[in-house]
Amino acid sequence: MERIKEIIIKQFPTAQAVQGKQYLEISVENSHLLELCKFLKENSETSFDYLFCESAVDFLTHFTMVYHLESIKHRHQIVVKSNIIDRVKPEISSVYSIWKGADLHEREIFDLFGIEFTNHPDMRKIFLDNDWVGFPMRKDYVDEVNIVER
Repeated sequence: MERIKEIIIKQFPTAQAVQGKQYLEISVENSHLLELCKFLKENSETSFDYLFCESAVDFLTHFTMVYHLESIKHRHQIVVKSNIIDRVKPEISSVYSIWKGADLHEREIFDLFGIEFTNHPDMRKIFLDNDWVGFPMRKDYVDEVNIVER
């Protein structure tokens, strides 16, 4: 993993790399997310061709997008993270153009957290009715009708 860390930091000097308990974790600004992801997939030494999980975490002050990637060829895995500060209109670039598997992950996150993915080809709800108000996975979500509080 040290070699992968070197490759990434050389190409993206503002990225931060930390060895987590299970994966090398790369944190990057939103403005570099798409470029980093494309690089990680296309670079022959990394070849991260499989997005096996995409999720969001609500920290009340911001959201963090978390991407779990794997290289089938090299058999290594990595985590990429990017923060979204705006809670009123949270948005981030879609990685659908890089990994088609992001399609349903991003629709689910949009539906349950309210995070919009720019350039996603089909950004619509997947679980909740179109008239549902609020985002049930947010920590500040309250639904008095169904007695849901966080």
